[in-house]
Amino acid sequence: MKIAIKIMVAAMLLLGTAFGTLAQEFTKGVVNKVDAKAKKVTIKHEDLKNLDMPAMTMVFRVEDPVLLQKFKEGAAIEFVAERVNGKLAVTQVK
Repeated sequence: MKIAIKIMVAAMLLLGTAFGTLAQEFTKGVVNKVDAKAKKVTIKHEDLKNLDMPAMTMVFRVEDPVLLQKFKEGAAIEFVAERVNGKLAVTQVK
């Protein structure tokens, strides 16, 4: 019984480590434009590894109004972009 518990604990630790590596990776960028009315932000960014996209300038949706307030034109940021309902959106900002 003790061996089964040790194996189960080890498996949980391994799974926790594996899922930890799937955590969202922040990407560096510079805010070019903020369109609060349209809930969009234009960012010149480095490679978006999680979306398999090269560095470029592009427009992202920002659905969270609190998050949208964090963007200032010309500001250097770190952010997470994801596909949300088929559209590219910023979901986190440092």
